[in-house]
Amino acid sequence: MDVKAYLKEEKKKIDRYLDRILFSDPACRGRALLEAMAYSVKAGGKRLRPILAVTSYRACGGPGGEDIYPAACALELIHTYTLIHDDLPVMDNDDYRRGLPTCHRKFGVRRATLAGVGLLLAAFETLGRSAESLGLSPDARKKVISSVAAATGGGGVVGGQVVDLESEGKEVSEETLNYIHSHKTGALIRVSCTLGGRLARAHEKKLAALDAYGGGIGLAFQIVDDLLDIEGDFKELGKGVGADQARGKATFPGRYGIEQSKRLAFAAVERAKAELARADIDSWEMLAEIADFILTRKS
Repeated sequence: MDVKAYLKEEKKKIDRYLDRILFSDPACRGRALLEAMAYSVKAGGKRLRPILAVTSYRACGGPGGEDIYPAACALELIHTYTLIHDDLPVMDNDDYRRGLPTCHRKFGVRRATLAGVGLLLAAFETLGRSAESLGLSPDARKKVISSVAAATGGGGVVGGQVVDLESEGKEVSEETLNYIHSHKTGALIRVSCTLGGRLARAHEKKLAALDAYGGGIGLAFQIVDDLLDIEGDFKELGKGVGADQARGKATFPGRYGIEQSKRLAFAAVERAKAELARADIDSWEMLAEIADFILTRKS
């Protein structure tokens, strides 16, 4: 299947499962909170992280059917939480996300903040139930939960966000720039790949390859994001452009220029694909195609 058709088909399935998760027991969340949570989740997005989990699961020989989807969707709930909080006035203070007013512009800062927390906790609730329903041992379930928590917390997305905020308006080192990108963006993409492998009961060699693959495409994804902030447009991105430069953000184009940044993104994707080939993952072609797609995305 063509990668664009594959991504479109998988996105439809994931959207259906996200609806089930969000609305399965709305009384437990309260109407006002659920409204804000659902608004941000249903605003759109590529669903790249759950698609990577599903694709990695299949590539590692995970059984057929759709049992993987709830666990994969937990990653999208986490990703949406990070976007809501990233947009808040105390962070980037953005007005638009995915072509719509940001959550705090729609519902106010207090409800948006709580919606982000609600999504984060709903994600781990879903992940725990899913790992159990897939028949993983207690130890394997612990590894699933702890790996996703580590990728989200101070050693992952949250830690990267802190350094990103502290680096605004400063000239940062290559080491700091790589830290920001590999944590704020790369950590959740990396764990999306390894989550699929863990749920398929892949051995350590394959998990290591998926981790390296995720690191490579995560870097490429963020470099392309930096480039789109310069070369993209609002209609395709669903948000304003030029914001990184206006805030003095640490970016690859800011340090290396546009052409060198493009070369670095291409090299990261090539390294990612090489890791899959070396690990002899059973069916890695679609993962390779997704890596190539990341280089050409427009949103």
